[in-house]
Amino acid sequence: MPRAYWKGYLRLSLVTCPIELFPASSQAEKMHFHQINKKTGNRLRQQMIDEDTGKAVDSDEKGRGYELSKGKYVKIEEDELKAVEIESTHTIDIDSFVPRSEIDKRYLDKPYYITPGDKSGAEAFAVIRDAMKDEERVALARIVMAHREHIIALEPLGKGMLGTTLRYNYEVREEKDYFKNA
Repeated sequence: MPRAYWKGYLRLSLVTCPIELFPASSQAEKMHFHQINKKTGNRLRQQMIDEDTGKAVDSDEKGRGYELSKGKYVKIEEDELKAVEIESTHTIDIDSFVPRSEIDKRYLDKPYYITPGDKSGAEAFAVIRDAMKDEERVALARIVMAHREHIIALEPLGKGMLGTTLRYNYEVREEKDYFKNA
C-alpha cells in the first residue's frame, strides 16, 4: 500500500479517530520536458539575477521580501516566517454538514482518499462515514497541510472517504467578468 501523505485524527464533537490521507490524483505519468541548448543539446539551468545589477546571485544570498511599494521591499528573515507559520494539530475538525449540491464545483481543488489510521479507530470512522451517507451530507472541515490551513470537504466513498480541499473565495474568479458579452 502507498505511504500516507498526512496522518492525524478526524474529530466530530467528542468522537476522534485516527486517519490517513493519500493523494487521489497523480502527475507522475505526465510527460515532462527540460529546456536545452539547441546547438549543444545540453540542459539549461536557471539563475537568480539581481534586477538592478544584472549579476547572478548565489543561493546563500537569496532571501525573501515583501513589496511595500513599487521597487521597495522589506526583508523578511526565515525565523520571522517560522514565527507566523501555522502549526498543524494533525486534526481534521469537522465544522458543519451540507448537501453535496451546495458546493460549487469551481471551489474543488485537490482530492485525497481518507482511510482509518488503525483498527481501533475503524468503528468510529465507519460511524461518521455511514452517517454522512445515510443523511446524504458532506462534512466541511479544517485541516493544516504544508503550513497552510485548508477547508476540506469530506464525503463517503466506498469503505473510506474522499476529502477534497476547497479553494477560498479570493481564489475563484467571478464568471460575470467573462460572460458579459455572451
